[in-house]
Amino acid sequence: MKKFRKVLDGLSSSSPGGVASPSCGSAAGTPTAHAPTPLDIHVQETLVSENFHLCKTVRHGFPYQPTCLAFDPVQKILAIGSRTGGIRILGRPGVDCYSQHESGAAVLQLQFLINEGALVTACADDTLHLWNLRQRRPAILHSLKFNRERITFCHLPFQSKWLYVGTERGNTHIVNIESFVLSGYVIMWNKAIELATKTHPGPVVHLSDSPKDEGKLLIGFESGTVVQWDLRAKKVDFRIYYDEAIHSVSWHHEGKQFMCSHSDGSLTVWNLRNTSRPIQVTYPHGKILKDGRKESCKPILKVEYKTSRNSEPFIIFSGGLSYDKAGGRRPTLTIMHGKAITVLEMDHPIVEFLVLCDTPYSNEVQDPYAVVVLLEKDFIVVDLTQSNFPIFENPYPMDIHESPVTCTAYFAQCPPDIIPILYSIGAKQKKTGYSHKEWPVSGGTWTLGSQTYPEIIMLYKLKTSKVFEKPKAGEGRTTEVLDEDPYAVQMVSWCPHSRLFCVVGISAHVILYRFSKHDANTQIASLEVRLQFDSDDAVSPSENENNPCFSDPSSHSPLQPGSPGSATPDSVPGLRVKSRALRMPPGYQAELVVQLVCPPQQITSLDINSAYGLLAFGNCNGVAVVDYLQKTILMCVSTLDLYGAADPYQRLTRSPRRNRQSTSDFCMRGLSHFYSDSKKRIRTSYQSKSRLPRGEETGADHVNGHCTSPTSQPCSMGKPRIPGVPEGPRLTRRGPGRPPFRKAQSAACMEISLPVSSHTEESRENSFSRSRSSSVSSIDRDTKEAVTTLQFGESYGRKGEPLPSACLWVGTSLGVVLLLPISIPAEDEDRMEEPVTIGPSSTVLMLKGSVLRFAFLDCGGALIQSPYEVWRDPNGPEDPDRTRRRKLVNFSPWPSHEAGVDGHMAVVCSEKQAKVMLMPSQTVLFAHNVTESSFILRADVVSVCSSVCLACFCANGHVMTLRSVLPALLPSLRPLMDINYLPLTDMRIARTFVFTNGGQALYLSSPTEIQRITYSQEMADNLQDMLGELFTPIETPEAQNKGFLKGFFGGNAQPFDREELFGEAAAGKASRSLAQHIPGPMGLENMKAAAGGVVGDLARARIALDQRGERLGELEERTALMMNSAEIFSTHAHQVQPDSQSARYSQPASQSVIKSANMSVSHPDCMSGHKIT
Repeated sequence: MKKFRKVLDGLSSSSPGGVASPSCGSAAGTPTAHAPTPLDIHVQETLVSENFHLCKTVRHGFPYQPTCLAFDPVQKILAIGSRTGGIRILGRPGVDCYSQHESGAAVLQLQFLINEGALVTACADDTLHLWNLRQRRPAILHSLKFNRERITFCHLPFQSKWLYVGTERGNTHIVNIESFVLSGYVIMWNKAIELATKTHPGPVVHLSDSPKDEGKLLIGFESGTVVQWDLRAKKVDFRIYYDEAIHSVSWHHEGKQFMCSHSDGSLTVWNLRNTSRPIQVTYPHGKILKDGRKESCKPILKVEYKTSRNSEPFIIFSGGLSYDKAGGRRPTLTIMHGKAITVLEMDHPIVEFLVLCDTPYSNEVQDPYAVVVLLEKDFIVVDLTQSNFPIFENPYPMDIHESPVTCTAYFAQCPPDIIPILYSIGAKQKKTGYSHKEWPVSGGTWTLGSQTYPEIIMLYKLKTSKVFEKPKAGEGRTTEVLDEDPYAVQMVSWCPHSRLFCVVGISAHVILYRFSKHDANTQIASLEVRLQFDSDDAVSPSENENNPCFSDPSSHSPLQPGSPGSATPDSVPGLRVKSRALRMPPGYQAELVVQLVCPPQQITSLDINSAYGLLAFGNCNGVAVVDYLQKTILMCVSTLDLYGAADPYQRLTRSPRRNRQSTSDFCMRGLSHFYSDSKKRIRTSYQSKSRLPRGEETGADHVNGHCTSPTSQPCSMGKPRIPGVPEGPRLTRRGPGRPPFRKAQSAACMEISLPVSSHTEESRENSFSRSRSSSVSSIDRDTKEAVTTLQFGESYGRKGEPLPSACLWVGTSLGVVLLLPISIPAEDEDRMEEPVTIGPSSTVLMLKGSVLRFAFLDCGGALIQSPYEVWRDPNGPEDPDRTRRRKLVNFSPWPSHEAGVDGHMAVVCSEKQAKVMLMPSQTVLFAHNVTESSFILRADVVSVCSSVCLACFCANGHVMTLRSVLPALLPSLRPLMDINYLPLTDMRIARTFVFTNGGQALYLSSPTEIQRITYSQEMADNLQDMLGELFTPIETPEAQNKGFLKGFFGGNAQPFDREELFGEAAAGKASRSLAQHIPGPMGLENMKAAAGGVVGDLARARIALDQRGERLGELEERTALMMNSAEIFSTHAHQVQPDSQSARYSQPASQSVIKSANMSVSHPDCMSGHKIT
């Protein structure tokens, strides 16, 4: 569990830099010494442009549109190529690297230089690239661009520096890996086939050297022709012709036979002794029909023929099912082991598969232990060592796209206890039946340091569909108009401290979840809200309606079915909440569901505050506030009624045409378009639904669930509907002849095209009506002012108020900021009994464009967090001697009251502007036009380098950071960074781009991948230390000794010197027009030196030590032989000496023998220096 505490961001228990210090207690403010003025604000600014640098860090998820697969059996790392030119290299958990070809061409094939720390990629633009994997960030060393031929297949033999390249014309070229240039040795297609053959054999689909003799190259052509080419003799050994097209070839490890897969679903086995016909033809999934014909089968796209020491060989292939049986069947992988045939059905089409073996040598018994299967949308590994073939549990987060991702939220510096508890409960959700063996892709190194960045872990999953009843066929209006899943998540809000989780669905519903470590059996409460505003019921600004009616929860009366205000067929929610008690497992448990009715408009903004016990959401019609503790609706008003008489805009009179056909579309149409539309357009339309029936429209005094006349009775909306209870009084609201008025269209409600063209200063001034379309001035257009952002917080509800209180900040699509004060009972006992009241709103600020973000700073420039309730388990055991009380945490607006100044600053960012306002005086301190030619899609006030800045992502792809506050002497929001990072071509990026503290951000780079980036120079400098090592120095395993008999009868592979055949001296140079060499920053000969580091030095020292030991061993053997020879000479000398003493002439002879013995011992290679006398 210690590991998971370090994996994700934000496990520090201390307060983040630039955040005000918390204090326990209620959410009430304290009296101020005096109201702050701009002269009282002295911010110590530390951020400069040098603190920012934008770069990509890591990528998570499943590679989008995968195309190929490769595995290094010694390093045990795996590479996946994609159609967009990306490469993902995976090792042990934490070793995850992403690289991208600049051309963006699809990767057709991958080839590892086994145990060399290099990778060859073949791309669709007919270019070969050599990648260096001996560094944390792989880089291209060489590139070779083919000009006249298209690459179809590549093969690199083990421990060879010559790469075989097959082309579409049927030719085979040879590339030197070290210099990355073509050899003059070429195998032309017309030499490989017989001269009598009149047809072209087709592209090369297979290349492999014989396991028995590396000088024999097997070439497979698409038409069904297989040729074995003798590289030494430059001639064909044999040719095989078959009627069906060939898809793949696999050798038996002895090199005496091979297997081919064909387009008719057959497998053929060929023996080299007789190549005239196959020794075996099988249709694994084809049966013989009654009339004697065989079933037609699908092609077998790939086959692997692997032998095993202790069992029958494995034959593994993809495809081959009969068309009759496979009409509705999923893609399959078949494993034939002896007489047993196992068919594994896959959820997605198979792209490629690889069989993992213990040895890298092709002429040894393979002993396969796993199969890696790459699917279009998944990645699995099958265990071959067990008879039931279970799959391994994938340690990578490859299932992020299990359902299409619609929104993201990024939280840093979370409480340290939230990660382990989510992981422990989420582990219980995992499936069973996985293999008990370790994950086989275990290469690379990654250590748990002080900052662990690359790894991401799936902690917990939550399905919102379990809250609702399963819709019956043809039931529900929402499913009729929505193209996507009615349960699709539109936005989320999470409080990590109180562990509250709020989900907004595309069917206009809000679900509130509470976290519990215990299971529960409870019923989900539900509320229905009518938040519909029709322009025919609009109030003229000349009318004397100054204050909207904020409903009192105590005066709510339920609606009676059949009454004029009751639910009609148009007002029935599309989804029905389960009304029975449900058993909920530990984790997040649904507590409340709020649904919009009559008819529902999609929700555009959301905020929840655990300290207040309130939930607020808004759409293109208005805003609603819910007390989730008392399960009541506090407020439900249209955006127009929030203004009262203080409307800052002059409403234009609508065209007198009455019977106009309105559109019937939801706000923010279809999330599915975000993934299928390849046009460079963003379409986010806030359009009105069809109006209510005319009788209800003219006779209703209540609109949007609240009363709009100042003389009417309290509103009768907000409680769940109870049959049989009479409804409250209803009054007529709109008199005859009262002209409605129309609002200017929101910038977020229009269709825009990218890139955004620049406008002149005059047109920019004319566009201040909050629109990006010239059609705004049309009086015939029906538009609404949407609520785009909401924020609870401690602030000052009125200008000049002495005490802060709970407030709700509201931002609209017309750039208006409104403030609603909230009165909450202070005592915990009164909170569940007394009602929460919301005062009338006041307009405090106006900006250009839709309001996107609120943030609050104290007068020292520190970020003020919203108050929260400390988490307590709602289903935990209760202590009878101790009452359960809510523990609230409030953040002080000023870390030290020695300055005698109280108050705070509010940072407001819209699509065009950013302003800093001083509260409670509501004085605008700083203002900055962030962009003129484009607009902001995402903005967040974040803490970076112990300070605070405003981070923005614009529609033109620019990422910007601005100082959120400056000293009073410099009244401006000066930009710190402005980088053209990402062209916005898909709405998916706009919906998922999010900033967080610590200089981090992320977005959904593809429908299946999450890209994390950093805009902090400090993190960019330390990124190399956070990433894992792809290459680890490992000794290459030695080849097995076949034994004397097998070697004598040709069992061992014959040695083959490729340099002698393919080198420039023997083969000459290739034509310059055939391929163009593009050199990289370094060659392969310098790759090992470039690795550097302690690991590389130790490896080289170890190799040098081994070589020295071998030389010392050889020297010791030679010394022993010399000493043995000297002893023999000495023995013979002593034998001769007694016989020669009697003869006078023998004295010189014995001396000469002894002298010769002494000379033999004094050999210069002898280190002992022994001397015999």
